[in-house]
Amino acid sequence: MKTWLLTGASRGLGAVWTHAILARGDSLAAAARDTTSLEPLAEQYGDRFLPLKLDVSDADAVRAAVQTVESTFGGIDVLVNNAGHMLTAAVEEATDDQIRAQMEVNYLGALWTTRAVLPGMRARRQGRILQVSSLGGLLAYPALGIYQASKWALEAVSESLAAEVAAYGIHVTLIEPVMFPTTLMTRSPKATTDPAYEHAHHALYAGAAGFSPGNPATTADALFALVDAPEPPIRALFGTGGLEAVRTEYAGRLASLEDWDHVARLAQGHTSDDQ
Repeated sequence: MKTWLLTGASRGLGAVWTHAILARGDSLAAAARDTTSLEPLAEQYGDRFLPLKLDVSDADAVRAAVQTVESTFGGIDVLVNNAGHMLTAAVEEATDDQIRAQMEVNYLGALWTTRAVLPGMRARRQGRILQVSSLGGLLAYPALGIYQASKWALEAVSESLAAEVAAYGIHVTLIEPVMFPTTLMTRSPKATTDPAYEHAHHALYAGAAGFSPGNPATTADALFALVDAPEPPIRALFGTGGLEAVRTEYAGRLASLEDWDHVARLAQGHTSDDQ
C-alpha cells in the first residue's frame, strides 16, 4: 500500500485518479482549491483519505500541507503534480496577470510541492514524483504559447531533478497527455481575442482535429503502470497520436539545425573549409 499526494484532485484527470487510487487500497491526500466534491469520500474511505484545500501557488501553504500529510500518514510515497489550467491566447493577447497566474500554478505550484516532499523522500531513500505536463510540453502550437511555456519550464526542471535525486531512490516521470475530454479548457481563464490573431486560433483548432480524444477513465491504469514500474521512464505519453507528432517535430528541428550548421560554425570562428 502506498501513500499519495495528488494536486488538482477535484476534477478532470485528477478526479478520475482520486477514485482509482482509493479503490485500489492506497492512502491519498487529495488537494484542490475547492474540496466540496471530495468530502463524501472521507466518509467512505475513512483514515485512508485526507482532503486538503490548497492553492499550490502559495508556497507557504504547500509546505504546511505537506507537513500535514506526512504527520497524518507517516510519509509520502507518490507525489502527482496535476493542478493546473490552460490559458488559450496568442502571446500578445494574454494580460500580464494571466501570464503570471499561468506560471505560478502550472510551473511554480509544481515546483513548490516537489521541493516540499523531497526531504522526506530523501530520508526514506525512495519516492515517485509524477509531473503532469502535456504534449504541449514537447511541442508548441499557436495560441497556446503561454501555457506551453509553463510546461516547457516544468519539463526542464524535472529532467534536472531526475538526475539530482536518482541517487536517493527517487524517480521523476513527466506525464504527457495528448487529448482527453476534460474541463481543462472550458474552466480555464480566457483571454480577450484580437482579430489580428484569428488565424492563430484557427490553426490551433485545426491541429487539434488531428488527434482522437482518449478515455479519461483508462488513464488510471497507465498511471499505476508508471508508479509500480521498478525503473519508470523520464517521460510517458498518455494517449495516441502524440508519438507521431513528436517524431515529425523533432525530425524537423534536427534538419533545420543541420541546414544552418554553417552559422554555428561561423559563430565558433570556423570557416566553411574547416573540418
